[in-house]
Amino acid sequence: MYDFITGRIRGGGYAIKGAWLLLRHEPSIQVQFVLAILVSIAGFYFDITATEWMLQLLAIGLVMCTEGLNTAVENIADFVHPDFHTKIGLIKDVAAGAVFFAAIIAVIIGVIIYIPYIFFTV
Repeated sequence: MYDFITGRIRGGGYAIKGAWLLLRHEPSIQVQFVLAILVSIAGFYFDITATEWMLQLLAIGLVMCTEGLNTAVENIADFVHPDFHTKIGLIKDVAAGAVFFAAIIAVIIGVIIYIPYIFFTV
């Protein structure tokens, strides 16, 4: 039981290290992180509901997670085949496409949440 608990704590440490490395070295994650902070500030400013907070946080998490996975796929692809290769390019494009889908959904969620506050609040 002790090994199980220490293993989970160690795994959490690796996860925190990975998140920090993403934030420190990946410009795309840095942009997403700044946008997440700005949208969160907007959430406090407009006093959005608990349900809206949950959807907003889910959207932020979705984009950040797919961005991190995209970075991992790109790094693995570059490690396996450092030179240009059509199939590697396709793999990287598909991973970037997943981020695109997540970002579009996040924007739609943001529009649904904030349009009423911006245009219909007196």
